Amino acid sequence: MTLRPWHRRLFWSLAGLALLALLAWALRPASVPVSVARVATGPFVDSVIEEGRTRLRDTWNVSVPVAGYLQRVALEVGDEVEQGQALFRLEPSPAPALDPRARQQAEDTLQAAEARLRAARANLETTQAERRFAESEYERYRQLHQRNLVSTTELEQHRSQRDRLRALESAAAAGVEAARFEVESARAVLAVASGQRDALEHPALTIRAPIAGTVLTRYRCCEGSVAAGEPILELGSLQALEVQVDLLSMDAVRVRPGMAVHLTGWGGDEVLAGRVRRIEPSGFTRVSALGVDEQRVPVIIDFEEGQEPAALGLGSGFRVDAEFLVWQADEVLQLPTSALFRAEGEWAVFRVEEGRAVRVPVTPGRRSGLVSELLDGLGVGDVVITHPGERVADGVRVRTEE
Repeated sequence: MTLRPWHRRLFWSLAGLALLALLAWALRPASVPVSVARVATGPFVDSVIEEGRTRLRDTWNVSVPVAGYLQRVALEVGDEVEQGQALFRLEPSPAPALDPRARQQAEDTLQAAEARLRAARANLETTQAERRFAESEYERYRQLHQRNLVSTTELEQHRSQRDRLRALESAAAAGVEAARFEVESARAVLAVASGQRDALEHPALTIRAPIAGTVLTRYRCCEGSVAAGEPILELGSLQALEVQVDLLSMDAVRVRPGMAVHLTGWGGDEVLAGRVRRIEPSGFTRVSALGVDEQRVPVIIDFEEGQEPAALGLGSGFRVDAEFLVWQADEVLQLPTSALFRAEGEWAVFRVEEGRAVRVPVTPGRRSGLVSELLDGLGVGDVVITHPGERVADGVRVRTEE
């Protein structure tokens, strides 16, 4: 059949249009592959997570009250002690040994002291004899005076002589006592020449535990001389464990006393419960691993009643992870934080509509790790693009991978 001219023109026109359509379809931009997530409601926890250390609220450093010679400390770190239990014993310090010259001088001093003692005893015996004779003379003159054979003046003279000799006898006895003390002192100097101590004459001082607890640190174990105030043992009660967490100052202002804390990462599967007891009013500067100065604030956490960290094996200085529960709710509209970006001074996301990315302004709320609270802009079930790249723009065709 022969085609008419207008049929021929129509055929070629349609063929040209089909070719143009095919060419346009072939040259159109390819859809951008993106990862997406859905806006949903669920439990939401706004928390601050930081590493902390356990510590004891109170510790006791047991030191020596006076200088002396410490006997060996038998207690070891980890031993339990009762209140009033003997911890260690302290003896008087040994005297230093004398050199030969000083020893000879001490021996000479002892011999001189013994000679003075012998002279004092001889003087005492002479005085005692004279005193006895004076008393007998006074008694004889008193009897004669009663019979009016001697005068009163003679009687008074013998009485005065008797009293004077009594006083001399007392002075001679005191001289003997003083000489005896000198001899004992000189003998003591020679007795300590070897540096030995007499346990009977110098009893040891026993230092006892001020509390019932555990030995945390042993500063000295071996015997030897110690100075007054030198620490020997550190005691503490593991039942009074607490946790110290050094928070960034910007996080510390969000924490309040009484706030609940979850303690994990201590080595067990159980999540330990705690409460914030104190946020210290002064912070300090700490250099991070990247060399950045950080302002940190110590926060003290008490274990909840019924928790027994010591029974679980926790001690002082153990590492834990503390999660401060700043805010939480059961039904909160939320989306991945990675879907948010700043555009023209406001927060926005790309919502997927009919295969295309549509920029939608949103109002985010609190953040908790990889999830953010959504206050306005989207609804439950909306699909948003996470981690939008440079190829994603408003109206661009996308290929979703949920």
